[in-house]
Amino acid sequence: MNADKYNHITDQELLDRFYGEHNNDWLGVVLQRYTLLLFGVCMKYLKNDEEAKDAVQQIFLKSITELHKYKVEYFKSWIYMVARNYCLMKLRDKHGRMSVDINELAIASPDEYLNKKLHAEKDRTLEIMESALQELSKEQKQCVTLFYLDKKSYQEITDITGFNMMQVKSYIQNGKRNLKLLLDKKMKVLHK
Repeated sequence: MNADKYNHITDQELLDRFYGEHNNDWLGVVLQRYTLLLFGVCMKYLKNDEEAKDAVQQIFLKSITELHKYKVEYFKSWIYMVARNYCLMKLRDKHGRMSVDINELAIASPDEYLNKKLHAEKDRTLEIMESALQELSKEQKQCVTLFYLDKKSYQEITDITGFNMMQVKSYIQNGKRNLKLLLDKKMKVLHK
C-alpha cells in the first residue's frame, strides 16, 4: 500500500480498519508514519545508527504481534512506550543486570554514580507507573491518559470520549487517586 494516499485518514481510523478487516496493510500504513519517531527514540537510547535501525524493525514486529492480541486506544503513546521499553531491555541485555559497569565505578565520581543510579530508579518508577495505569478502569485510564499524557482539556476529552464534563472530571480525579494508591503499593513491594 502507498502510505501517502492515506494521509487524510487518522491513525485511529486506520487502526479501526485493521481491527475490522485483520489486514496488516492498514497497520503498515500507521507504523510507517511513526518510523522517524521510533528511530529517534531508539537513537536516544542506543546511540548507534545500525542498532537503532534494527530496533525499529523489531519494534514493528513486536507491534504487529501485540496489536493482533489486543486493542490499543492511544497508538502514539503506546508505540512510544513499546520503543522505550524495547531499548531499555536491549541496554540491560547488553550491559548485564548491573546498571553500572565495574570499570565505570572505578573512574566515576560519586556524583556520576549517583546520577546514573537516579536515572535507573526514575526509569523503574516510570515502568511501574505504566503498569499501574494499565490496572485502572477503562474509563479512568482513558481520561487520565488524555489529560496528563496527551495534554487534552476537559472539553476535548468530553468530545473524544462522549462522557459528560462531570464524568470526565470524576474519572480523572478517581483515576489519579487510584493511580497513586497503586503506585504506593507497587513501590512498597519494590523496596522490600
